[in-house]
Amino acid sequence: MCRIGAIKSKEFIHPSAALHLMLPQQEGHDNSGFAMVMQDLAGVFSKHKDKPLLSLACTQKGAKMVEDYMETNNFVQLAEWIPRGVKNAKLDIEAMPYYIFRNYDYPEHYSDASQEAKEALLLDTRLALRALLEKTDQGYVYSFWPDVLTLKEIGDPRDIATYFKLWDDNGALMSKNIVVQCRQNTNYDIVRYAAHPFFIQGYTLCANGENTFYTKNKEYQKTLHRGYIGFESDSQNFIYTLHYVLHKLKWPIKYYKHVITPLPFSEIAMRPDKAELTAIRQSLGHLEINGPNTIIAMLPNNNMMTCCDSKKLRPVVVGRDDNTVAISSEVCGLNAILPNRNQELDIYPNEREVVVINEALEVERWKQ
Repeated sequence: MCRIGAIKSKEFIHPSAALHLMLPQQEGHDNSGFAMVMQDLAGVFSKHKDKPLLSLACTQKGAKMVEDYMETNNFVQLAEWIPRGVKNAKLDIEAMPYYIFRNYDYPEHYSDASQEAKEALLLDTRLALRALLEKTDQGYVYSFWPDVLTLKEIGDPRDIATYFKLWDDNGALMSKNIVVQCRQNTNYDIVRYAAHPFFIQGYTLCANGENTFYTKNKEYQKTLHRGYIGFESDSQNFIYTLHYVLHKLKWPIKYYKHVITPLPFSEIAMRPDKAELTAIRQSLGHLEINGPNTIIAMLPNNNMMTCCDSKKLRPVVVGRDDNTVAISSEVCGLNAILPNRNQELDIYPNEREVVVINEALEVERWKQ
C-alpha cells in the first residue's frame, strides 16, 4: 500500500517540508523511490514563471539529443538548473548521469498563438522527446510546462533527498504547491515513468491503491487522446480520466467523481440531475474505476483535490493551519509538519465526496 501527500501553502516552502510529511509514514512507502511535482515556483525559477520548464533525467548522449531537438524546433533556452548530486557510494539511489531543469521561450512563430495552441505544442514536444530518448534508453522526460518541476528517482527517499540536497533549505528550490509520493511502482517493473505523481498538461495526480478496471480503462483511454500513453501503472488511468473530464470535456470537477465511481442507477433515479448522471453512466462507463484507492491531484489553476473509492478502503486526511493545508495518507504526516493545528478541524473525506483546496486555502467539499 502506497503513501501519498500534498502541501499547499500561502508562502513558498522547500521540498524538505514534503519529506517531513512523508517520512513518518515510512512503513507504507517501503523506501523504493521518491517523486514530487512542484508548482508555483520560486527560487532559481522565479524569473521565468510564464515560460515552459522541462524536467528530465538522462545520459550525456540523451542530453545532447534533447538540446538538438529543441534547437531544431526553435525553442530558445532561457535558464537552467542542473543539480550536482552528492557523491557517496553508501547512498541508496539509482542515479541517472544528468538531471536537467531548463526554461525555454516558445518558438517565435508561437508569439501570438492561442493558449490552446501553446498547450498542444508543449504536450507534443514532451511526447516527442520521450519517444526520442526511449528508442535507445537515453533518459526520461517527466513534464514540460510553465511553473512546474518534476523529479523522480529510485532508492531510499532520505538518500535521494541527500543526493539532491533537498534537506538544505537554501531558497534555491521552492514552491507553494507540492505533490509527493515515496514509493516506486512495486506492483510492476520498477520504471521511473511508473512512479507517482503523474503529469499531463498542468494536471498532476498520485494514488494510493489499485484499479482492477485497469485494462478496461486503458483500452478506452488509448482511443481518447494522443497524450494517454505508457500505462506503466494502473494509477495512470486516474490522471487520464481527470484530464479528459476537466480539460477535454470541460466539466466541473464534481463530475469527475461521478465518472470514476458512479452512483447506482437506483439512486440516480431519485436525483434532480438524473438525466446528466444517467448519460455519464451510459457514455463513460469504460472510465469507471474499481478497487481500494485514494487520489490526490493538483490542477492547472493551483487548486488541489482529493477523493476516495466508493467503499473508502484507503485512508486520507486533510489538515490545516493559518498558512498551510496538507493532505496525507496518515495523520502522523500532518502531525509532523502541522503540529500546532486544531486537530478537531481535520477532514477525513468520505466515499461520496470530492474535497478541493483553492488558492485562498478555502476547503470546498462537493457531495456526490
